[in-house]
Amino acid sequence: MADEPLELGEISFSDWHAHTDKLADVGFLTIARRLPSLVAQAMRMAWRASPRDTVATVALNLLGGVFTAFGLLATTGVLTALFSEGPTPDRVMAALPSLALVATAAALRTAVQAGAGWAQSRLDPQVSRLTEERLYGLTSRVDLVAYDDPEFHDALQRARLRGVAMADQVVSAAVDVLTAAVGITAVAGVLGVLHPVLLPLLLLAVLPDAWAMVRSAKMRYATLYALIPAKRRKWIIAELLADREPAAEVRSFTMRGFLLRMYDAVARAEQDVLLKLARRQMFAGLAGQALGGLGTGLVYTALGVLLAIGAIPLAVAGTAVLAIRSAQQSLNNLIYATNRLYEEGLYFTDFLEFCADAERRVSESRPAALPPGFQRITARDVTFTYPGAKEPALRKVNIEIKLGEVIAFVGENGSGKTTLAKILSGLYEPDSGAVFWDDIDLKQIDPEQLRLRTAVIAQDHTRWPLTARYNITMGTDKGQEALHNAAAVAGADEVVAGLPHGYRTLLDRRFKDGHELSGGQWQRIAVARGFHRDADLLICDEPTAALDARAEHALFERIRGHADGRTVLLITHRLASVRYADRIYVLEHGKVTEQGDHDTLMALDGLYADLYTLQARAYR
Repeated sequence: MADEPLELGEISFSDWHAHTDKLADVGFLTIARRLPSLVAQAMRMAWRASPRDTVATVALNLLGGVFTAFGLLATTGVLTALFSEGPTPDRVMAALPSLALVATAAALRTAVQAGAGWAQSRLDPQVSRLTEERLYGLTSRVDLVAYDDPEFHDALQRARLRGVAMADQVVSAAVDVLTAAVGITAVAGVLGVLHPVLLPLLLLAVLPDAWAMVRSAKMRYATLYALIPAKRRKWIIAELLADREPAAEVRSFTMRGFLLRMYDAVARAEQDVLLKLARRQMFAGLAGQALGGLGTGLVYTALGVLLAIGAIPLAVAGTAVLAIRSAQQSLNNLIYATNRLYEEGLYFTDFLEFCADAERRVSESRPAALPPGFQRITARDVTFTYPGAKEPALRKVNIEIKLGEVIAFVGENGSGKTTLAKILSGLYEPDSGAVFWDDIDLKQIDPEQLRLRTAVIAQDHTRWPLTARYNITMGTDKGQEALHNAAAVAGADEVVAGLPHGYRTLLDRRFKDGHELSGGQWQRIAVARGFHRDADLLICDEPTAALDARAEHALFERIRGHADGRTVLLITHRLASVRYADRIYVLEHGKVTEQGDHDTLMALDGLYADLYTLQARAYR
């Protein structure tokens, strides 16, 4: 089997590399044209994060350019004195004032650059915090149905994976672009002051290097883009070899050798591509250096001609050489920062576009208030379709829930039970029809108000990486008595009693002193969470899915006891648990097809009777 060809399959590009193809295909001029808008975008974000640090960063970088220019001009004075006629000591003494100016300019430039670095290091974490708060503030406020929209989900993934991470780097790259541009501008200004003919020589010196750097960068981007599927495949195999979750099956099915062979095949293919890239980059670098050398030779030749015809003095020529070398370094920084800003700007734009879309998905403010209690909850002609779905999940559903009743939703998978429960609890809004608490349409109520008055015990409950206490209280503070009562009703008190630190035990083994629960134990914690809410409406969606038969029976007995005077909506496939409900609604393909108590539905001999009989027969 060791020689068997491996089927590696195809892996699509991840959201992390969603825009790499754009960078591989565009030229430097295209990138440069977009620079002003990217820099403006980054500076606006920086200003919102900290106006003071933004001003300090930009101002100090500008001052650095000024001191660079001043130092180059002062260098001309030094060279003029040194190249003049007379004894050497006299020439050195004459150069001292200009040399002092050069030293002062260098010291001031170092100081302001250090200040600019300090201001930028302060700015970066503030930008990160601002963008993270904006993203997660919106993701926690958008209507829940947004998460069922594939387009929203994809945009969220791009915004989370790189959009937020790029925010501070976009600002940093924008500052680097400005700094490099200021450096080149300062050098160009100095050369213009010294002699106008020196400006074309600056272009002649820097353009070959610019071409070589852009060419090498494009080759690297194109190669890395082609390697993304291989890198993603390597990452997936590495997770299988190193993660806790698949570790047991990797060993029980002796997959170690197979996975290592697959990893090695992908790694070797990646290695071959990178070795070819290194060779191509070497040739591009040699070509760039050759062209750069030719450009530098032409510059020196031109300077020699200017010196020979007396167009410029020797001191000016020496300063020009230093200035051109400084410009070449600034150009390197500019091209690198420009490529970086463009790439990171694409992902940062994803973040901004996601935020704009998310803001449109946040419910508008609603002035009406819920009454202190209710006598009945009614759904009238409720229809709902999930984003992108061809068929409605609910079709003109009508139900009624009276105060203090235990109501059950029954039906096969996909019949609409959970969807209807989410609409009743204010998590979804119907496309048509309405839900009323007494005579108040829930579309007039702030969803937060409704959610404070309902509690949902879900089958797919969250296993919060918090203490046992917070897993039950969910950040509310109703006192120890309420906590212990809720835990006792759900049977979670037995779970907590077995924890090393009681209610203070962290329920996540990934952290120090953390503890892991079984599925059934987690379900009891989730049930206690719902009871602790002490809400007007308690919705139990498959609350016993992970419990054994004895624990399930005990929990339903507790729910019935806890429901005294409260309103409970029960969703379950285990029909023996709903036979004592006041009313049972049977849903089929998004419609209510039967309703009544257990005896009434058994007499109808419809879907409910069929399902109940099938389950009962299995236990005989």
